Amino acid sequence: MDAAARPAVVIDNGTGYSKLGFSGNSEPCFTIPTVVAVNESFLDQSETCSSANWIAQYNAGVMADLDFFIGDEALSQFKSSGLYSLKHPIHHGQVDDWDTMERFWQQCIFNYLRCNPEEHYFLLTDSPVSAPESRECAGEIMFETFNVPGLYISVQSILSLSAGYAFLKSISDENSVSTSDMTGVVVDIGDGAPHVVPVVNGYVIGSSIKSFPFSGSDVTQFVLQLLQERGELIPPEDSLDIARKVKEMHCYTSSDIVKEFKKHDKKPDKYIKQWSAIKPKTGVPYTIDIGYERFLGPEIFFHPEIYSADFSTPLPELIDSCVQSAPIDTRRALYKNIVLSGGSTMFKDFHKRLQNDIKKKVDERVAATNARHHVEVKPVEVNVVAHPIQSYAVWFGGSVAASNPEFFESCHTKEEYEEHGASICRTSTVFKGMY
Repeated sequence: MDAAARPAVVIDNGTGYSKLGFSGNSEPCFTIPTVVAVNESFLDQSETCSSANWIAQYNAGVMADLDFFIGDEALSQFKSSGLYSLKHPIHHGQVDDWDTMERFWQQCIFNYLRCNPEEHYFLLTDSPVSAPESRECAGEIMFETFNVPGLYISVQSILSLSAGYAFLKSISDENSVSTSDMTGVVVDIGDGAPHVVPVVNGYVIGSSIKSFPFSGSDVTQFVLQLLQERGELIPPEDSLDIARKVKEMHCYTSSDIVKEFKKHDKKPDKYIKQWSAIKPKTGVPYTIDIGYERFLGPEIFFHPEIYSADFSTPLPELIDSCVQSAPIDTRRALYKNIVLSGGSTMFKDFHKRLQNDIKKKVDERVAATNARHHVEVKPVEVNVVAHPIQSYAVWFGGSVAASNPEFFESCHTKEEYEEHGASICRTSTVFKGMY
């Protein structure tokens, strides 16, 4: 059977989690942590072997290449055994360890998806600010190591926008969703580096991309810091895991932080939650209170100075700055379609707070313009789009894109790679627009 007749493999590698699956599905088959557990005892053994005993040295090197785990298995092996060390191939949205990344992809393809890479086209995702060399390395690994027949490396922001468009189209009438919905601002906040990316008619405006320094991992660290400062007795070995679960299960976005403090102080029984668990080493049960952390955690996106004095620009102001730096004739369309993507945008009422803050800033600018020039400027519509698939919007967008027949025509093929080399993967068509 021709590879184009089979569903394409879609892999979205994020800093915290990777989503794996096949095109045409509505959700990924697997969502696993992007981490690899490596047994370094074999590496130490290969280094200590004498040069004369080359067979033992070779065998130790082979075992070091074979003895590794990824995802949840890696975390469990790291906790239960002292032989393994954890390696994170992706930091702040960028791959900085390609050997570990290759191992991770190997297990994803053969152990999780259980498919033959020579029989499927592949769609990988890439950060909008990554270097061309990064795409080149990914292409070289896919074509040389896994011998894939075709590869497409897509920008995450475009896939997030198409995911939001496809989801809204599926729940509304065909006539109510216009084709201009491939114009918008993508606010991608995951576990790594968040970005605000303006897209016009499917093309990224590269000069207007903005970065926000705090991500989901920073929210986790801030929640843990607040718990420890209040004197909650958390087992050190489980502290980060507990803070992450507290963030995912109990945190929400408040419209007024002062009112939230008063509500918690007036009715602590109603708003203060409790977390109960058992210490892994001693087996002693313990309970911690979860109070102000519930709304202070996500507040770092709106008042970043409460977490770090190095950065004080709130996320709504950054989004407004991103739109204002775009071409003037695209700004109304960009304000009208601000799409959220990433697990750290899933906090309750996050989209409402974001929309209100941006709308307030835009309205103040319109009022100032009216007063200065004595004209009546038409109000600017601000709309922040939230949907249930935000946490895996990039993967879903890739699944939709790879389901189209035109996808196979856009892929870089093995024949093109053999003729031109890995340089065919350096450029992305979404940056070749008119802006």
